[in-house]
Amino acid sequence: MMVPVALLLLGALTAVLAPRLLARADWLDREPVVALWVWQCVVAAVLLCCALSMTLSAAAAWQAVRGHVFATAPPAVVDAYALGAAGPWAAATAMTLALGGLWSLAMLVREVVRARGRRRARRAELRVRAPLLPGEEQVSGRLVVLEGERPDAWWLPGAAPQLVITTAALRRLKERQLDALLAHEQGHAQARHDWLLHCSTALADGFPRIPVFAAFQAEMHRLVELAADDMASRRFGRLTTALALVELNEERGVFGPCPAAQAHVPQRVHRLLTPPDRLPALHRLRLTAVAALVPVLPVLVAFVPGLRALG
Repeated sequence: MMVPVALLLLGALTAVLAPRLLARADWLDREPVVALWVWQCVVAAVLLCCALSMTLSAAAAWQAVRGHVFATAPPAVVDAYALGAAGPWAAATAMTLALGGLWSLAMLVREVVRARGRRRARRAELRVRAPLLPGEEQVSGRLVVLEGERPDAWWLPGAAPQLVITTAALRRLKERQLDALLAHEQGHAQARHDWLLHCSTALADGFPRIPVFAAFQAEMHRLVELAADDMASRRFGRLTTALALVELNEERGVFGPCPAAQAHVPQRVHRLLTPPDRLPALHRLRLTAVAALVPVLPVLVAFVPGLRALG
């Protein structure tokens, strides 16, 4: 009964090697959408290794689970997994991995609940700062303007997503810069980047000692901004998008010698003004295909004994 152990070793190897290989890659900033896909495949492979190892360990430890997992399998396939030869570690492994899965789900639920709470608080603040006048009816628009002396803008997702922008930002941004800002935020909404951020934050908070999840969270926060920048720049130009970023963040100290929060903004502006060459289409397709094979590998490892028995 070595398949669960092999799956755990494969998951650990993927968790250790993949972030190091991606950190050395020089194409991530050039192709953020492909990089997002690769990172998702890596994390999916790690989680899949744990899930398959848990399932096979549980099947080895308890006859009831084995009956459900191998309900339609021929006797030769069941014998190929040597489930009866499993030691006492099978039940402990299955329980540990099951608790890890439940903990991951709990962290994801907590993150979603917190995000919804923050969204409700911002909408309540919006109603206070921009109340309806007597006799005015609520209009479902995608742009809300607030009085404010500081240039700021943010996207409120939900059933009726809205871009909130202050009057100071409107005075600073020209028409095409405002369109680029709107396109940037729409890029986040269309690609559902909020769910990527929720999942990465849940894993990083739930398992803070596992470096692959911390790297996953950091890269998601960086790459989603680059991907949205590219979407805006394709429609309104890189210079216009870069100027919109500068106008919004110039008074926040992010361009000084000692930038505080949002230190990634200068790198984003530099990337927009000096765009790197994109990878050839065939290269992008090859990276996408190879990344898609990463989660397939644990499935192949799990099914090898059964396939051998059938062959």
